[in-house]
Amino acid sequence: MVRNQCRGRLLATLAIAIGSIIAGPSTAATLTVGKAAPNADPIIPVNVGDKLGIFKKHGLDLTIIDFTGGSKMTQAMTAGSIDIGVGAGTEMAFVAKGAPMTAICEAAGPPSFLSIGVPWDSPIRSLEQLKGKRIGVSTAGSLTDWLAKDLAHKKGWGPDGVTVVTMGNAPTAIIAAFREHLVDAYVNVISLFLAMEENKTGRVLAPVSQYAGKLAVGTLYASKRLIDTDPNSVRAFIAGWIETIDFILTHKAETVKITSEITGFSQSVMSRDYDLTSSMFTRDCKFDPESLATLKRSFVDLKLLAVPPDMSSLYTEAFLPK
Repeated sequence: MVRNQCRGRLLATLAIAIGSIIAGPSTAATLTVGKAAPNADPIIPVNVGDKLGIFKKHGLDLTIIDFTGGSKMTQAMTAGSIDIGVGAGTEMAFVAKGAPMTAICEAAGPPSFLSIGVPWDSPIRSLEQLKGKRIGVSTAGSLTDWLAKDLAHKKGWGPDGVTVVTMGNAPTAIIAAFREHLVDAYVNVISLFLAMEENKTGRVLAPVSQYAGKLAVGTLYASKRLIDTDPNSVRAFIAGWIETIDFILTHKAETVKITSEITGFSQSVMSRDYDLTSSMFTRDCKFDPESLATLKRSFVDLKLLAVPPDMSSLYTEAFLPK
């Protein structure tokens, strides 16, 4: 009788253990993550970490959605459609305007992943030749919008020194715009223009880092709802992100292969891109004072805000690892 009871307890224990293993994935928190752009280097680490199973290791199942600009991503956050936003520091202006989200990590500082590209057959060979030209950007109020306008500001051309044209982030649209010469230049990821060079549809004119300083080009956001109801998932996402960045910075070959699959660009393009951009990532997610100061100015320049905001109210470092 005792032996049968012990055997019964053992079987019950094994059943519970096996059941917990089988049920393991279902106990993970599910987060919907919105990306402000499909192929921007400060943003695609979320895809890399998801593909490697890093976020799952931290107890998270991710559903990843691509948007065509930071304002679109913010709209989805406001509508309650996403839990985490992966975008740029310029979206902090929307936080100041009441968007129900908070910046939780400065993922990348200098904008080394962005450049100004021109059609392959363009006569333009320097930034100075862009005065009075049409420059394409993703959406109004986006990082690319500000960078185009900041070029005119830094060059002393005045507010009408360039004409900004909003055209989204789709590579096919940018390629078509170059072929039809609908714009004279475009602000976008350098990997796109490196890929264009391979088929002679476009080329890199200059990296925006030639005139722009640090401005938190990679920034993570959490919805106020997630922060209030599940702060542990916010911490887990940041931990997964930091681990992913550590992998990226120490595994070039593997990263190039994965990012090539994500972007659709060749490994030769992504290898060049890696060498040009990997140094921009932060390893601790802390917000840089220079980035915050640049962003504060950009909000007024873009007319997103009438007066500079109190930046300390737009972000938190409370969820960063100690």
